[in-house]
Amino acid sequence: MLSITSQYLARYRRLAGDRSDTLLPVTGAQRRFVLVRSLDPSGRPDLVPMFFAFPYRTIDPERLRAAARRLAARHTALRSRVGVVRGTPVLSVPADPDAVVTRPDLLPGESPADAIRRALASWDAQGPAMRILLVSDEEREEDILAVVLDHAACDGRSLARIVDELGAAYDEDDPAATAAPEETHAELAAYRDAVLGQLAAEERAETPEAAAYWADRLRALDTHAPAPSPARVPEGARPSGAAQARLPAHDGGGVSFPGLLDACRSATRELYGTDRTVPLGYPWGGRPTGAEPVIGCFLNTLVFPVGTGRGSGPGPGPGPSTGTGTGSEATADAWWDDLDRADVPFDAVVTAVRSAGSRWTGGLDGLLTVDDDTRRPPLKLAGAEGREIHVDGRPVRAPFALSVTQGAEIRLRMVWDRAVLDDETAHRAFDALTHALRPSDPTVR
Repeated sequence: MLSITSQYLARYRRLAGDRSDTLLPVTGAQRRFVLVRSLDPSGRPDLVPMFFAFPYRTIDPERLRAAARRLAARHTALRSRVGVVRGTPVLSVPADPDAVVTRPDLLPGESPADAIRRALASWDAQGPAMRILLVSDEEREEDILAVVLDHAACDGRSLARIVDELGAAYDEDDPAATAAPEETHAELAAYRDAVLGQLAAEERAETPEAAAYWADRLRALDTHAPAPSPARVPEGARPSGAAQARLPAHDGGGVSFPGLLDACRSATRELYGTDRTVPLGYPWGGRPTGAEPVIGCFLNTLVFPVGTGRGSGPGPGPGPSTGTGTGSEATADAWWDDLDRADVPFDAVVTAVRSAGSRWTGGLDGLLTVDDDTRRPPLKLAGAEGREIHVDGRPVRAPFALSVTQGAEIRLRMVWDRAVLDDETAHRAFDALTHALRPSDPTVR
């Protein structure tokens, strides 16, 4: 039987025919975002926003618009639309690039953050993959710049290049200059090669042995968060809550990834109780070997089954596994085994698990992302450096999401869906997580 990736490629080739320059295939990571969007009642896409505060009135909107258009013209993923044609997810490449820069007006009683949240909530999934919002905060004498991307068009590894090139394009001597056609064509060829290379890797990874591994590994999964209910959101509250903390890095180092997974176990016990196996998703991977570092969505979502029982390890089974050593040792061993099958795309993993009799439909009870603060340069526009900020209260796709930024210190940030989790429980979980990550803990190195 053909693998999911093989079946997808066959359908794509029949559909594209001689339109391979305007209709491109999508990676397994992109297929996941297309699926998630199709299952959302409102068709809401996953968005990746970056927010920056600049000194008041230092940004030239027209120069910014020209820079965004130049960036979209250069990069295939930013100028294209991810969609479904005759049941097949594809990337449609238009002849003319488009980038939107808008300045939302404040409604009576609105704050700049309110205006940004309102603009993001009205995102049209059929529009450009990259959009920029510029809102003035006269009270603080700042301009808030939001660079927002459809997640199907970019992953975390693309953000540094987007920030760097947006600043460089803004500083061009000729603000009306456009990307040279040969540059656009070269990027298109590099992007197509990277996607085809990624799909080849996914096709190779989809073996019967890998399917059996993931079926056994995740067979105990089910989603254990309660179903979302608007009635749980306190009157007048935003859709999501947030908590953050800064911890000192131990001996100048960060937290190992298995250490983070163990800390998430402490949090999920508080959120979902004991004696459960909770699906925790995290992005992993990169561009295929030899591919150019193109902007796009390549990081697969891996699933780690977090046992919430006391002393539980990460292993599969009808209940939490005790593992063969300490929690961190068992977690590390299981995680390394998972990484050996990390190229199996998410939809193929879900299919394998369900084929083995599991009720799991692919829903995630938590998301974990890790970033290195040395890898993303600050956004600079004409010498002015933007201060990265957060705009809280936006909708959250999973019941909770944890982001960890590592560098000279450890910065933790957790957001949660108030339609699923109440604030008191979420704060208790966040406290358990931060306690588990204190430098005195053996998971910190």
